[in-house]
Amino acid sequence: MNHFNPSRQPMPARRPAAAPVDPEARRLAEELMEAMNALLGLVERETELVRAGKLREAMAFEARKQELSRRYVGAVGQLKAKQDLLTKSAPELLSTLHRHHDAFRAMLQVNLTVLATAHAVSESVVRGVNAEIQKRNVPNTYTAAGRRAAPGPRHVTPLSVSRSL
Repeated sequence: MNHFNPSRQPMPARRPAAAPVDPEARRLAEELMEAMNALLGLVERETELVRAGKLREAMAFEARKQELSRRYVGAVGQLKAKQDLLTKSAPELLSTLHRHHDAFRAMLQVNLTVLATAHAVSESVVRGVNAEIQKRNVPNTYTAAGRRAAPGPRHVTPLSVSRSL
C-alpha cells in the first residue's frame, strides 16, 4: 500500500547558480546607471522649475545638463560596443538596464513636453506683444472703399527681444 509521505516528495529542480557577472560588464552597467540617474535628477529639477515659471533658475542647469548628456552618450556607446559581452555574461543585468532605460526615456519625454509647452507659451506672448505694438504704430487710415488701409513697411516697427533673462 502506498501511503502519502511528505518527506518522500520529489525535490523541486534547483536552478543552476547564476554565473558571475563579468567585472567589465558590471562596470559599464554601473556607469550607465549613474549617468542616467544623475541626468534624470537634473532633468526632474529643471522640469519642476519650468512648471513653476522659474525659467532663469532652470536655465542655470544648461551647462551641467550638457555635461551629463555627454557622459550618458559615452556610457551608451561603451555599452553598445560590449553588448555581446553583456548578453553572454549578464543577461539579467542587460534586462534591468533596458527597463531602467525605458523609464528614463519616459521621464525625458515629460521634460521635453514641459519645455515645448513653455516655449510655445512664451512665443505666443511675444507674438501678442508684437501685435499690440504694431497696432499702436500703424495710423488709422481708410481706403476710398471704407476699408482700413494696410500699413506700409515704413509703419512696421521691429520688435527686439533679449534672449538672456
